[in-house]
Amino acid sequence: VQIVQQELNVLATLTLAENLFISNLPNRCGILSRRTMHRRACEILSDFGLGDLDPHATASNLGVGQQQLLEIAANTWQPTQVLILDEPTAALSTRESQRLFEKIHFWKHQGVAILYISHRLAEVQALADRISILRDGKLQGTWSRGELHECDIVAKMTNPSKSIAPISSTLPESPAESSRQALRVEQLWLSPKVQNVSFSLRAGEILGVAGLVGSGRTELLRAIFGADRASGGSLQVADKPPCKPFRNPNEAVRAGLVMISEDRKADGLLLTESIAANIQLPMLDRSGLGRFALVRAGQAHRLAETYCRDLAIRCDSTDQSVGTLSGGNQQKVVLAKWLERDGTVFLMDEPTRGIDVAARELVYEVIRNLAKAGKGILVVSSDLEELIGLCDSIGVMSNGRWTASFSGPNYEPQAILEAMFAGYSAP
Repeated sequence: VQIVQQELNVLATLTLAENLFISNLPNRCGILSRRTMHRRACEILSDFGLGDLDPHATASNLGVGQQQLLEIAANTWQPTQVLILDEPTAALSTRESQRLFEKIHFWKHQGVAILYISHRLAEVQALADRISILRDGKLQGTWSRGELHECDIVAKMTNPSKSIAPISSTLPESPAESSRQALRVEQLWLSPKVQNVSFSLRAGEILGVAGLVGSGRTELLRAIFGADRASGGSLQVADKPPCKPFRNPNEAVRAGLVMISEDRKADGLLLTESIAANIQLPMLDRSGLGRFALVRAGQAHRLAETYCRDLAIRCDSTDQSVGTLSGGNQQKVVLAKWLERDGTVFLMDEPTRGIDVAARELVYEVIRNLAKAGKGILVVSSDLEELIGLCDSIGVMSNGRWTASFSGPNYEPQAILEAMFAGYSAP
């Protein structure tokens, strides 16, 4: 039995080859055979579309999507009878997901029993022979493929008293009419992943960023936020004068930017701390919470209780450690802390990765409400259908370059997909 869990378990300090063979290192008489390990690693990585990666490189250099593929490869290169995949495509682009689906069909024909756990209903309906639905830890039933429509599945997954439409059936509201600028990026460089990128974001606009895994989407947001130091370019926030790229996230937050990263466990939360402590973190440099410990604790708990109610965070109390929450509830805590901090521009990297239908719909509602309040929203997602259903406009990153921009709501998915590959075919 092999399992690929929703939360990544890649060993960041080891090489790609070592991660692949950590449970069965090739050896001769107990002595590690590195030549054999790296040769076989190249073959496995190529089989999963990662052939351009150096097996000697450490896993910490990979993006979340590439780490996900690495972990899947590490758990499937050996023969297995039962394979459990928990949200395997949460961080993958359409292209990488399709490659995984091909592998799943191959494993199925090899006689492997596959338990596929996902909130992406189109995937479930396309891949599964039988579909079982859980809600609040209870089995709602099992059906053969084709017996349920998507709306029926959604209804059985969520509270019967609340109707939640799939994102594919929801068109975005009219594009933001505001001419006020929220953010302007000019000739931003973070080589090789971000190359001469320029775009503008209006107040009240939801701008999506599409692209393949490794195209530079995450690196673009990190460069804007100062998490990675850009080597060139300029930024302009609202009506402030243009400035050099931020040197660190503190500068970005003070300028009015907030960021929800794609890896909430590594970059977004203190897992051993309470819900209340995590929500107050971005506010510690402001006078209201940080002056006296007693006042900070009281205000922090009242604040956390408000967000637990408004965002439907399921917990025993606001003293509960964030690490014990589900992925969806952890994401809500990340949202809560940045909503409380507030800002002019919200950078969101895969904000719905690995969360259930109800939590995803709540995230969409929060994003739309922020746009109505005049915030500029920059959203990175590997789910093109999500971007089409949510965004006023979509920009495309391909091989480190901003290759195209599209205005909604009447998008042409084929044109967007072509732009996603354009940077790789250019001379």
